Amino acid sequence: MPIDYKKYPANWKTEIRPSILERDMHRCKFCGIENYTIGYRGKDGTFYSVSTILKFLEDSGTDLFAEGEPLHCVADKKPIKIILTIAHLDHNIENNNFDNLAALCQKDHLDYDKSHHTKNSRETREKKKQLLKLF
Repeated sequence: MPIDYKKYPANWKTEIRPSILERDMHRCKFCGIENYTIGYRGKDGTFYSVSTILKFLEDSGTDLFAEGEPLHCVADKKPIKIILTIAHLDHNIENNNFDNLAALCQKDHLDYDKSHHTKNSRETREKKKQLLKLF
């Protein structure tokens, strides 16, 4: 989901985000993947960088992917680029305390926010139902 920068402080892109990325060494706080890494996700969600795949192939001469997911299967997939996002750990976008912010990859950020998004979606659907009952 695109970020609505109107909801964030004016210094979000110029100071806050860069500071959090620097503090977290430009790596996802949960899985450790580096910002701007290019690669593929396996069926189980594991991320394989292009450099890891090529190194494994060079070292072993065999496919890195096991369990029905051979290397040639990713050749036709579009690689993904990891772009770290900044997560509000308490889900409050007004709380920009650095202890409440973490650099996360897209997958970990979505996983972390899943129950929060589910709750908000449910509440939105209930509100719409109540509105429809008025008409």
